[in-house]
Amino acid sequence: MAVIWNSMRLAGSASVLALACATPAFAQDQSRTVDTADSSEIVVTALRRDTNLQDTPAAITVFNAESIENAGIDKAADFIGLTSNVQLIETQNAGNAFVIIRGITQNRNSEPSVAVVVDGVQQVNAAQFSQELFDIEQIEILKGPQGGLYGRNAIGGAIIINTKQPSDQFEGRVFAGIDNGFGYTLRAGISGPISDTLKFRLSGSYRDTNGYIPNTFLGEDADPLEDISLRGKLLWTPTDNLTVDLRASMSLLRTQALYYNIVADVNDTSLPVRVNNAGQNDRDIYNVSAKIDYEADWGKITSVTSYDTLTEILTGDAFDFLPIQESLFFAILGFDLNQSQFLDVEAISQDLRIQSPDGQAFEWTVGGYFIDTNRYISTGNMVDTGNGVFPVFRTPSTNPLNPQATFLADSQNNFAWAGYVNLGYKFSDAFRVDASLRYDKDRRRNRTLTPLAFIPVVPGFPTGTPGEVRRETFDEWQPKVTLTYKPAENVTIYGGYARGFRSGGFNQTGVGAVAAGTGVVGVADIYEAEVADTFELGVKATLFDRMLTLNASAYTTKSENGYFFVFLAANSTQNLGNVPEVRLQGFEIDGTLRPTQGWDINFGLGVTYSEIKEFPDATVIGNEAPFISRYTINLGTQYESNLGDSDLKGRIRVDYNRTGKTWFDVPNSTVRRPVDLVNARLTLDGGAWSLTGFADNLFNERYNAEFSPGGFVFKGRPRVFGLEALYKF
Repeated sequence: MAVIWNSMRLAGSASVLALACATPAFAQDQSRTVDTADSSEIVVTALRRDTNLQDTPAAITVFNAESIENAGIDKAADFIGLTSNVQLIETQNAGNAFVIIRGITQNRNSEPSVAVVVDGVQQVNAAQFSQELFDIEQIEILKGPQGGLYGRNAIGGAIIINTKQPSDQFEGRVFAGIDNGFGYTLRAGISGPISDTLKFRLSGSYRDTNGYIPNTFLGEDADPLEDISLRGKLLWTPTDNLTVDLRASMSLLRTQALYYNIVADVNDTSLPVRVNNAGQNDRDIYNVSAKIDYEADWGKITSVTSYDTLTEILTGDAFDFLPIQESLFFAILGFDLNQSQFLDVEAISQDLRIQSPDGQAFEWTVGGYFIDTNRYISTGNMVDTGNGVFPVFRTPSTNPLNPQATFLADSQNNFAWAGYVNLGYKFSDAFRVDASLRYDKDRRRNRTLTPLAFIPVVPGFPTGTPGEVRRETFDEWQPKVTLTYKPAENVTIYGGYARGFRSGGFNQTGVGAVAAGTGVVGVADIYEAEVADTFELGVKATLFDRMLTLNASAYTTKSENGYFFVFLAANSTQNLGNVPEVRLQGFEIDGTLRPTQGWDINFGLGVTYSEIKEFPDATVIGNEAPFISRYTINLGTQYESNLGDSDLKGRIRVDYNRTGKTWFDVPNSTVRRPVDLVNARLTLDGGAWSLTGFADNLFNERYNAEFSPGGFVFKGRPRVFGLEALYKF
C-alpha cells in the first residue's frame, strides 16, 4: 500500500497547489479570447452528457479536430502514443492490436479491455479497433472502469470517437500524402444539405504502401499494405424533437503477417525477416447502424441499433519462421510447416436508454442493452512443400501442394444482455454525487467443428468430440460511485470507486489437454471472466489565467482473472489463460502550458506498478503482469506564427513518447528496455490549404513491438517520412 499511498499523497499535493493558485480573477475574466485548444473550453461526451473537460470528474485525454490535424493523427497508435498510462501493443495481424489502460491488458481472441464507441455505436469486436482514422471531429480517452456507462468491456476505460457530422452548408476536403514506403494516401470527404431536414456526409480513405521492413529471403518488404475505407452518414431531423442518424461503413485491408523472429531476449533486433512464404492477411469489416434521438421537455430517448460483420484470413510461415531447409521442423521431421487462420464474426446489438435533460440538479438515465454474436474460427498447419501457402477456411485442405497437418475449428454463439441506471445529484455548485449500477449477463455456447481425424489426443486427458457443445454463463454487477468537489471555479477534485467486468470465453476444444501435456499451467478449454475493482482520486486545475492546465490522478486496482496469452506449438493454437489476482497501483500527471500566444507545451507522466498475487505456479507470484509498462512519458511542443504580413502561418510540432520497461509473459522471462520515439511535423498553413513535411520515429529507434511466449517477436516500424497536402472548400 506504500506505493498507492504515495500516489494519493501526490494527487493530494496537486490539489493543495491547485487551491493555492485559484484566484477570483479567472471567474471574472470571461470575455478574453480563448485559444481553441484550451482544455477548459473543450466539451466532452464521455459521461453520456455534455460537460467541459476540466469540470468532468474523470481522467480524460481529448483530441479535438484541430489537434488531430496538427498532430497528424490518422491511426490509433498516434493518439495512444500521446496519452499517459495508455499503451498499444501492435501485432503482426491487422485484427490484433491490444490497448492497455492502467495495466488492464488485452490479448489475442480476448474480449476488448476498452469500450470503443464510434458515433454513439459501441464496437462489438476487438478486431475492429485498428482502422484508418479520417474525417474525425474528436477523440476522448477515458481511463478507469466505466462499466456503469459502457458495459462489460469497459473494464480498463473507454475510447470515444466522434466523426464529423453532416454540415448545413456544402463543404469538402481533399488530402494526399506520400512516404518513403514507397507509399501514398488519398482521402476525401464532402458534406451538405439534401433538403431542409436531411443532410449527408461521405468520406473515404485509400492507402497503399510497399512496406518498411525488408524480407531478405524473398527480396521484398514483409509489410506491404493496401487499405480502402468508406463511410456514409445521413442525418434526418423531421421535427425539432426527432433526429435519425444513419451510418454505414466498410474497411477492406490487404497486408501480410506471420513474419516473426524467434529470440530469447525481446531487445534482440538483430535478426532480419527471412520467411519463405509471404502469406496474406485480408480483413473485411462492414457496419450499418441507426441512432435515433427523441427529445421532450421531460428528457430524451435514445435508440442505437448496429449490425457488424468481420472476416479475416491469415496465412504465412509457421514456427520457426525460417526458409524450409533451415527450419527446425525440417531438421527434425524432414519437412516444414506453414499455417492458416480464418475468423468470421457477425453481430447485432441494441442499446435503448431514457435520460433526463442535462443541467438539472438531479439527472438520471435508465437503459438496456443486448448483443447477439456468432463467431467461427479455424486454425491449422499445413505441410510446406515450397509451392506457397494457401488459405484454409471451414474445411481442412485437400490441396496436394499444401496438405493439412493439424486443424481445429469451433463455432461460438454469445447472447449478452444488460440493464443499467445512472443517477447524479448536484447538492450545490461545489458538490455533486454520481452513482451507476449495471448488471451484465453473457450466455455463451461453443460447438466443436474439428473433424475426428484432427482432434488432439493427449494420453491421460479427455479428448474432444466433433459436434460437442460447451455452455457457460458469465454475469456481474458493476457499481460505480463518484464524488465531485469544486472549491473554486477553476478547480475540480473527484474520487470514487468502480467495478469493471469482462466476460470469459472458450479456447478451442482440446487445448486444455495439450497445455497440460506440455506442462503449461493456467490454460484450459474455458477461460474465466475478469473483474477489476478500482479506487481513484483526482484533481483538475486551470491556473494563471489559463496559462497552465494541470491534472493529476492516483488509483489502486485489484484484478481477478486477468488474461495472459499462450501459443501451443503442438497444435498451433492461440490460447488465453487466467491470472487469479493482480494488484495495479499508479498515478498520472498531465498538463498544458501556454507561455505565449501560439506556443503550446504538453506533458504527461503515467506510472503503473503491477504485481501477480496469485497463480497456480507459485514461482511467478510477485512478478510483473504481462504487457504492462512501468511508466509512460509524453512531451510535446507546438509553435505557430504568421509569416510576414500575410495570412500564411508556419507551424512546427515535435512529440516525444517514452515507454518504460515492459514485461510480456507471466514468468517475466524477458523485459524490454524503454523505447523512445520522436515524431516531428513542419507545416505551411494557408487557411484553406496546408502543406506538411513529417517524420515518424525520427531517430529510427529499433525495437520489437511485441514478444509472445516462445520467443516470437515482431519488429516495430522504422522511420517513416514524407509529405502531406490538404485542401478544404
